[in-house]
Amino acid sequence: MTKDERKYLSRVAELGCIVCRRMGYEGTPSEIHHPRIGVGMGKRSSHYDAIPVCPNHHRHGKDSIHVLGTKGFPKHWGFTEEDLQSDVKKLLGEII
Repeated sequence: MTKDERKYLSRVAELGCIVCRRMGYEGTPSEIHHPRIGVGMGKRSSHYDAIPVCPNHHRHGKDSIHVLGTKGFPKHWGFTEEDLQSDVKKLLGEII
């Protein structure tokens, strides 16, 4: 990982969980999730496509990204990982 990637991921993590934010709870501690959409099996997306999610929405909760999967997550929540990436880019001041 490059210095710029580490700096970017730090800024992403500082946003707090993007799912919690959509529910009106800003500042929830987050960890980095690399969406798997558009990449092959066993691969992850670029660090610049990462989204911040709390452990519950990332991997521990029954409604988390890793439990529901790439098809079940948007079906449950009504938004996709791409929607969350767009939110992150807007919050960081990057135009999509």
